Amino acid sequence: MTKLQGIHHVAYRCKDAKETVEFYRDLFGMEYTTAFAEDYVPSTGEYDPYMHVFLDAGNGNVLAFFELPQQPEMGRDLNTPKWVQHIAFKVGDEGDLLAMKEKAEARGLDVVGPTDHGIFKSIYFFDPSGHRLELAADTGTAEEMAELRRVAPLMLEEWSRTKKAPQHAAWLHEKARAAHAAARARLGE
Repeated sequence: MTKLQGIHHVAYRCKDAKETVEFYRDLFGMEYTTAFAEDYVPSTGEYDPYMHVFLDAGNGNVLAFFELPQQPEMGRDLNTPKWVQHIAFKVGDEGDLLAMKEKAEARGLDVVGPTDHGIFKSIYFFDPSGHRLELAADTGTAEEMAELRRVAPLMLEEWSRTKKAPQHAAWLHEKARAAHAAARARLGE
């Protein structure tokens, strides 16, 4: 059996290839590595001029974008909430997360967070094409991660039957709520 060796790249559509490359390069320090430009789509043969740009997100992870000037204006799935579809990048720690928040806000981006998810903290904002981005710093312990791995199959089975949130990992949210309450108490709220 052939085993996957990872994700080669993930591709999204963008409104403007140059603006997109500059955004990811300048904000995240991603290296712009490759571009393909064709008038005909290699896999289908159809005429549809495009620019396909590739950025190195680190550790062998490649993020790519297509600019498609002959297609209707880019939109999004209106039946899916904006918070659902996103690209999440890992940062080293909470200090890095806060530094990236400051950098994004300095560019005029509207940043949400940090949000405590129990085993990681995140910030959220949108790129120039409207893709929601998440930066995440892991905070979970090895024991917490092992417990989440243990209950994952149980949660999926219960969700499949009931379509209601299983409570096997409710401690994640309780941990986050306790951290929020402690922060509010320190601020005198």
